[in-house]
Amino acid sequence: MQRKWFQYWFNSPYYHILYQQRNDAEAEFFIDKLTHFLHPKADAKMLDIACGKGRHSIYLNKKGFDVTGIDLSEQSIKYAKQFENNKLHFLVHDMRRLFYINYFDVALNLFTSFGYFDTEKEHVNALKTFRKCLTADGILVLDYFNTEKIIRNLNSCETKSLDGITFNITKNIVDGKIIKKINFEDKHKVYNFEERVQAFSFEDFQRMLTKAGMRIEKTFGNYSLDEFDQSTSDRLILICKKA
Repeated sequence: MQRKWFQYWFNSPYYHILYQQRNDAEAEFFIDKLTHFLHPKADAKMLDIACGKGRHSIYLNKKGFDVTGIDLSEQSIKYAKQFENNKLHFLVHDMRRLFYINYFDVALNLFTSFGYFDTEKEHVNALKTFRKCLTADGILVLDYFNTEKIIRNLNSCETKSLDGITFNITKNIVDGKIIKKINFEDKHKVYNFEERVQAFSFEDFQRMLTKAGMRIEKTFGNYSLDEFDQSTSDRLILICKKA
């Protein structure tokens, strides 16, 4: 089977150079707000889906929770494994494949770690696996960008210089996807990567979650957990339960 863009890009060291500004303080602020709202029990089991290098998982574990982080990127999981303990584990795993059943109290899919697949069916199937991994009263937290605001403020071209590398970035909307092309040169070699993320609206998530047997309980528009506003919010954060 042909490898997808995310299998190349997320395993590249350049991905982590470009996004190195993602800081722990923001992640910890969001997790503090979420756990205050959700009130999970002290021994809650949590699944961090597409956990990257584990910044959310590590902090949740510091708060006492039993956390499992999964990600498709071997490089990210290799890095995260240095933080493992008896209540924190990291595994290379594809979110579309079943992972435990009726086991986790909370499943988190954060920082737009969704929308990567080609068809709606694949996305619905992924949501079904999220549902199956949850206990009967388990909670799914899905954090996506607010597509309407992203499209309205789309910056079609930008340049970022980081660690001696100049990243040339272009963004376009093609066939319902926000496509970001990332071109740069390093050590006399030219690299071309891309990100292809579905421009899902709130209504799209409502439809897909219903198909997956889940319902939206609450929506938030930022990491402070303020109300969601389709025109002004930076994020679309969905709190979901089994229907």
